Formats: sequence, C-alpha cells, structure tokens
Amino acid sequence: MSVNIKDVAKKSGVSTATVSHVINGTRFVSDVTKQKVQKAMAALNYHPNLIARSLRCKKSKTIGLIVPTVNEGAPDFFYMSVAQGIQHYIKKQGYHLIFSSYNNESDEEEQIQVFNTKCIDGLILAPTNSLREKVRNHTLFGDYPIVYVDRKMRNQPGDAILIDNQEGVFEAVQHMIHKGHTRIGFISSERGENTSDERFQGYLKALSKYGIPIDTNLIKSGPSNFETGVQLTRDLLESQKVTALFIANNTLTMGAIHYLQHKKIDIPNDLAVIGYDDYEWTKVTTPFLSVIKQPAFEVGEKAAEILLSKINKQNSDYHDYRLKPYFISRESC
Repeated sequence: MSVNIKDVAKKSGVSTATVSHVINGTRFVSDVTKQKVQKAMAALNYHPNLIARSLRCKKSKTIGLIVPTVNEGAPDFFYMSVAQGIQHYIKKQGYHLIFSSYNNESDEEEQIQVFNTKCIDGLILAPTNSLREKVRNHTLFGDYPIVYVDRKMRNQPGDAILIDNQEGVFEAVQHMIHKGHTRIGFISSERGENTSDERFQGYLKALSKYGIPIDTNLIKSGPSNFETGVQLTRDLLESQKVTALFIANNTLTMGAIHYLQHKKIDIPNDLAVIGYDDYEWTKVTTPFLSVIKQPAFEVGEKAAEILLSKINKQNSDYHDYRLKPYFISRESC
C-alpha cells in the first residue's frame, strides 16, 4: 500500500498541514519539528508528489550538492574543493548552491529526501557504496537530473565525473621503483569503493610491470581517519622491512606522517614517502611531501557544466568523464 502524507503526519506526531509546510517550505517550522518529519519521510520511504512539485517549483536556479563527511562531521578537503569548483562555475550562470553532507548511508538517504522537498533544478552527489548497491531505479530521487562525483552508481544511468585513480597511483609507485625501491608499502582506505579499488589496482599495475612480486604483508587498509593512518603505519613498519611507503588518501597520509615524525624516521633516507592529494600542510612538512594531486576544483567545475547542460536540455547522453591527477615530486621521494 502506498504511503501518503497522513502516514507521515502520524509517524512524526504532527498535523498533515505541518508536514505539507515542511515539504513545500510555505511556513516557518522549527528545526526540531522539521527533523521529525524528515526522519518519518525517510523511514516510510515517502516521496512527495513529483507532479505537484514540478508545478510548484518551475525553475529555481538552485543546485544541490551532497557529499560524505570524513573528519569529525566535516567534509574533507577534496569535497570542499569540489564544492568551490561547482560554486565558481554556477555563479557565473546565475545559479546558487545548497550544500549538505552525510555520515552514513541512512543519513545520506535522509539528505536526499530533504532535497526532494526543495525546489532544486539538479543534484550533484557522491554516493555511498551501499546506496549504489541498493538503488535499482530513481524512485529515491526527485524529478531532476543528477551528476555523480568521485564515485559511480552501479547499474544506474547517469553522468559521473571521476579521477583517473589507477594511473595516478601507477605513476607514483613507478617513480619509487625508478628510485630503486622494491619493498613498497601500500596503505589505503577499505576497499569496495571504486576510488580505493582503482588506487590499489594502480599499485598492483606498477609492481607487475617491473616484475616485483606482490607481498600482501606490505598492504594495509582500514577506515579513512587520522588514527587509522597512525595505526596502519605503525603496524606495517613494526612487522615488515619497507624502504618506501605510498599512502592512498589525504586523511591517512596525515596520520602516517604524524607517526613517522614522532618516531623521528629519516625521510627519504630511511623511508621514501608519497601521499595522495596536495594540500597546504604537505608543503610545510619536513621534508616537503611528494604527492599525487587531484584536480578537485576542476571536478567540481566539470560536474556543474554537465549538470547545467542536462537542466537546459542541451545533452541527453550519459558519459563518464575522467580527469587526470598528476605527480608532484618534492623532497620525500
């Protein structure tokens, strides 16, 4: 049986009029009440009438952006740079950006439901792995075009703006091999996301090209946070002899560098190091850190360009767009 606005009102303990005001933004509703209604909508998988929405909204000149949080509830540097690129592009076209973030898959679905109640013209989304597996059609979303960034939706049509992660890591690990290293440690976030999987494939590709056997003892992975970066680096160096270390994301890199500096390990003489992503802190380490730089700002600009072309009905085909990262050689390798 289909869910209606009365069911949402009953579950959230408010009137149907209040639910309507939350959905349509037609009257002030307190944040506490809004959250009750939005959680009830998500729990019941309730979707506002899309025909009514389209009649009400027409064109709002507003774009939505939803990305994951990483560090203490804040989006990481990469997604903030993506957001800046989006904002830079759409502002010139007279559009505005509404930004939101999520902590987990249920929070992500709730944020999408909230955006469905807003009059957005289009959505830019970095989907979780579970959402990509779960959603088999677009009933979760409103009647607006969607562009995915950094990650693709499996079994779903749509444009995706991606980084060529495999080639970026391949170039970095190849640089280490050219420096004479064969015992190369690899630290990454948990696999299952296409970004982590592609970076791991880049590592394997470089070893394979130069005939270096794959030693699984040199490969560590875990949740993407500072503490894990510290722990995985400690575990690797205490159990294995490595002469070079590649860390496959920015947050883990910060943890790894903290551990290496705390242990006063001589970089690059005792251990060559390359990290992923180029942010200001990488230029003030001792020594300066060699990195793979992602064109995050350009990812945002491209996502905005493609989304506006969909909104304006200029492009109906779906494509993957892969932007190339590049290696910056500094003092650490």
